[in-house]
Amino acid sequence: MARTESNEFKIGTKAPDFNLLNTVDNKHYTLTDLKGEKGTIILFICNHCPFVIHVNEQLVRLANDYKLKEINCIAISANDIENYPQDAPHLMKKVAEENQYPFPYLYDETQAIAKAYDAACTPDFYVFDANLKSVYHGQLDSSRPGNGKPITGEDIRNALDNLLDNKPALENQKPSVGCGIKWK
Repeated sequence: MARTESNEFKIGTKAPDFNLLNTVDNKHYTLTDLKGEKGTIILFICNHCPFVIHVNEQLVRLANDYKLKEINCIAISANDIENYPQDAPHLMKKVAEENQYPFPYLYDETQAIAKAYDAACTPDFYVFDANLKSVYHGQLDSSRPGNGKPITGEDIRNALDNLLDNKPALENQKPSVGCGIKWK
């Protein structure tokens, strides 16, 4: 399992817009269509990554918890499906349904959106405020496959709670760690 850390994404950066296919309902959506009233979580994930599989249950819990607080979650997969066919859109839909994802699971076929966000790994987490300005880019928590630490979502939940409480962005933002995005 290769470990790749997320790249830096400066706090205050405007979220790059997109128009991507939601593999669950087979419709295209823009960031404006999907953003939350108070905030938006964008996460780059894929079907087969052991780091994503490790946290899937927490991703669902996180999205459900914060949807009630008007923060929407959007998942994007940008992996090269020619060399990684297990990440193909029809299988993304299956994974979304099996895990009961309460968020759209978008396919970035050209990888242009992943590049616009400078995404590096799966999972890679970004939190934006109501104006789509970045307030967090880092890990879900310190749990990794096999390290024995509980999956709590503590880091990203702290960032989201700060956002909701109108507090400044967390100063200590640890990078996410996961499998590298499979570039074409």
